[in-house]
Amino acid sequence: LQVEESAINLWNWTVTKHTGAVINDEQRAKLRFVACRLICLCEGSDPLEGTIRRQILMSMKTGKGWIDIGKAGLADGFLENAMNSIEKLYAKLRNGSEGEADIQMHRADVEKSLFKVLSYQAESAVAQGDFQKAVMCVQRCKDMLMKLPKETCYLSILCYNFGVETYEWKRYEQSSFWLSQSYDIGKMDMKYSVGKEMQAKVLRLLATTYFEWDCSLYLDKALKAISLANQENLHPAGFFLKVKILLKSGATDEDINSALAEFTHLEMSLDFCLNTAKLLLEHGRESVGFDFLKSVPERFESSPDLGKITLLHIEFLLQNKKELLAKQKIEEVIIGHYTGKQLLPEALNQLHIILWDRAAKHYEEKNYSEALHWYNYSVSFYTPGQIDQHLAKLQRNMASCYLHLKQVDKAKEAVKQAERCDPNSIFTKFSVYKIAVMENDTDKAMEAVIEMGKLAEKPSEHEDKLRVDKNTGSNLLSLAAQIALENDQQIVAIKALEYLSEHLQDCQQLFTALKCLVRLMLSKVMAENAEKSGSFVLNFMFSAANKKLAESFTEEKFTGDMRILEAHWFRKVAWNLAVQFKDSPEKMRDFFVLSFKLSQFCPSDKAVLIAQKTCLLMAVAIDLEMGRQVTPSEQTELFSQALQHLQTCKEIWKVLKLTGDFAKDPTDTLLLLYEFEARSKLNDPTLHNLMESVWEQPQIEIKTLEIIASLAMESPARYPVLCKKALKSALNLHRKQAVIDAEKFSKCLHSLINISLPTGLTDLETCVLQEVWDYFEDALSVVSSTDAYPEMEILWLMTRAWNTGIFQYTVGKYKEAEQWCGLGMRFLNHLGSLKKSYE
Repeated sequence: LQVEESAINLWNWTVTKHTGAVINDEQRAKLRFVACRLICLCEGSDPLEGTIRRQILMSMKTGKGWIDIGKAGLADGFLENAMNSIEKLYAKLRNGSEGEADIQMHRADVEKSLFKVLSYQAESAVAQGDFQKAVMCVQRCKDMLMKLPKETCYLSILCYNFGVETYEWKRYEQSSFWLSQSYDIGKMDMKYSVGKEMQAKVLRLLATTYFEWDCSLYLDKALKAISLANQENLHPAGFFLKVKILLKSGATDEDINSALAEFTHLEMSLDFCLNTAKLLLEHGRESVGFDFLKSVPERFESSPDLGKITLLHIEFLLQNKKELLAKQKIEEVIIGHYTGKQLLPEALNQLHIILWDRAAKHYEEKNYSEALHWYNYSVSFYTPGQIDQHLAKLQRNMASCYLHLKQVDKAKEAVKQAERCDPNSIFTKFSVYKIAVMENDTDKAMEAVIEMGKLAEKPSEHEDKLRVDKNTGSNLLSLAAQIALENDQQIVAIKALEYLSEHLQDCQQLFTALKCLVRLMLSKVMAENAEKSGSFVLNFMFSAANKKLAESFTEEKFTGDMRILEAHWFRKVAWNLAVQFKDSPEKMRDFFVLSFKLSQFCPSDKAVLIAQKTCLLMAVAIDLEMGRQVTPSEQTELFSQALQHLQTCKEIWKVLKLTGDFAKDPTDTLLLLYEFEARSKLNDPTLHNLMESVWEQPQIEIKTLEIIASLAMESPARYPVLCKKALKSALNLHRKQAVIDAEKFSKCLHSLINISLPTGLTDLETCVLQEVWDYFEDALSVVSSTDAYPEMEILWLMTRAWNTGIFQYTVGKYKEAEQWCGLGMRFLNHLGSLKKSYE
């Protein structure tokens, strides 16, 4: 009993608190749930009639509460409990009744509750998509209406609500069923009917359902439903829908006119009439549509909104390509504007939009004279001297047309008017800029582009109303740069690009602009055979791209994938440019370096690493080549720069070698030779340390050693010790060949003797002479074993040995003189055609 009492108190508290809006619907449903479950737990084996009635009420309301908050699945158990309790109550009342009259009264009492529970079960079934169960519950309710006629209206509206829900879910078959049921139930008892207006509303939605479900299949049903709706209650919505269905069915103009005539005396708003005319015209019923449109002014003679009719007329004349008739109508409106028949401000604004749209269409088609004609119509509505932002925009548009028509004076006048109306607009500044560029007035163009840059960075408040989007500033600066490039005004272009890259934050917008400008500039530079200032502008663009890529990591909207895509595009184009500038080493080097920098924003896969390595090697090679041809001070800068690139390249090469087999790749050799040349010409003290590791390499090639020897003595480098060491190593490798290449051997030996035995020196140390003597002996050995040794080299060896002997003779070293002269004569026997001359 205590639990039951607590449950009842909780229930009553929930009712009072909900009324005072202390708790919301979901909290109320939960509290009812608890109270109802407690009451059910307290039920005995033979509950009293009042207890059962209370259980029915509480179960019904708890179930309904769950349905109302969208949790129909939780309602079913409570509604089932209510149904069981109703059966218990009916049995109890029947057993306790004394006569037939009592039984009838009890039955009527129970049936009201049963009707409610069934209707709630139908609601729950619809919410859960159980169409069959919902139909069964509603049918039982419908069968009970003979005994409960007052519920007719409730059940009819319930079915209508089901129809609305299923229509919104696009379950048209179910929706048409529920709406038909609603209409049929509404006719069952006229005394308790929903009324004609509601019945018409049901039928209109039924017609709409058929129309949207499958118009071709259910057209007749849709037409029948809307005709019935209009019979029940004439309403503008019914009129509009009927016209819509007739148009869809392909009805004749006569049938549509008949439908329109049915509603001649119906009270309709001007907008509704205009929408009807629009519907007719959009479906190609020009005759009916324009006739209907002409009849509208008579119905709204006193309306200040009559201008809307004229606007619609003009719009559809234009849509149907009847431009001449539209012009006549517009000219009538202009005359009316100055004779007291002005359009309302809203209608006038709409007319301006129509005129501008038509002008823009002609502008896009490059029909600039016709575009001006339509803009002039718009100008007609402004009074002389009027200051208006829209008028400024209009004048700017007209200026663009005049420029295309080469009417610069008229364009300047239009821009002057725009400046008067809106001097601080970026669009106005852009118009000033275009004219300055066209007139080749660099100072004025620069001034305009600077002002544009400032306005793009900090747009004024009024400007925002006319801005197309937040990227307008960058769009205009990008266009300004393009116009300058097209007109060979490189300085102006760079100034526009500076603003574009420095002050505007939208990465995607900037990269799109830069790419367009690069393409434009490429065509110009290549056409002019790598013209100097053009390549400078290109370099600036790529540097700007590199800078923005570095900054883009902080911009959320610019994703990593976007960054990689842009970096790939710019690095590849920079590479191609470097290749194309083959006749200009400095430009070639700059673009290879740029390509490398841009590639650092790409994932370090094998292809990118190879590209980076190649860019840096090419940059180093060019720096070294340029360093051979410039002054000593310039050499230092170039060789130092080459060393920096080499260090980076070596790091990349280490990583790259881990990705595959590069046995035949010459990169190691190139890195060695480039580093040796740069360090030797910079007189780098670490050069000897670098070479220590080189002498130990078993796989070093003869050609590499010979190049090192040559570089060691190439001005400003002078490293005779390194040169000799390289040549001796090369000579040793020549000796180890299975078949000695006599010609290459002779050249190497020639170089080694030259550096070891300087010409004209007489006081040579004995050890040096002995070392050189060994070289001559080597030569004789090879000369004796082959006929391929070049004769001129044999002659040279003979002459050098003889002369060395003569030098010894002059200083009184007769024994050494005899040896060296004898050595020379040993070569004499190996001479061919020249032997007799020297014998």
